[in-house]
Amino acid sequence: MTVRTILTYPDKFLRQKTLPVNVFDDNLHNLIEDMIETMYDEPGVGLAAIQVGSNQSVIVYDVTQEDGERQAEALINPQIVYREGSVLSEGEGCLSVPDFRADVKRDARIQVQGMDRHGNPVEMDVDGFRAIVLQHEIDHLNGILFIDRISTLKREMYKRKRKKQLRQQG
Repeated sequence: MTVRTILTYPDKFLRQKTLPVNVFDDNLHNLIEDMIETMYDEPGVGLAAIQVGSNQSVIVYDVTQEDGERQAEALINPQIVYREGSVLSEGEGCLSVPDFRADVKRDARIQVQGMDRHGNPVEMDVDGFRAIVLQHEIDHLNGILFIDRISTLKREMYKRKRKKQLRQQG
């Protein structure tokens, strides 16, 4: 397993839509294991393949970390097929959007279809923190960052701050 470099805003690769996975082989399993290792190393609760430079439709997440146990899950080609209600995700952050948190309006309950790492169909009906994490990561697969879901003013403030950070870093 390898900890991969996480791409950060304003990297244009993050804006690409990912491609569906059709082959469930060792390369896919290695990508998933690397993503899990990278997610834990940061630490984060979710990671999309696009964030580590792969254009495959793969996400990993672990919403149990707060309990001290690791139970990472992978979803391949996930899609939200049903949405219901509204909730405010307070202080949402992203490994690809460093040094910024914001409140984001999300769906309260979602139904997700996809596949597990072996290609078996998966269907989930989720709410709460898990629903927020899945929406965030599935957004990544569609080239959407959480800052796209906040007010224009807050987004522009972050963009200016980030450009200044990058200038200072050289």
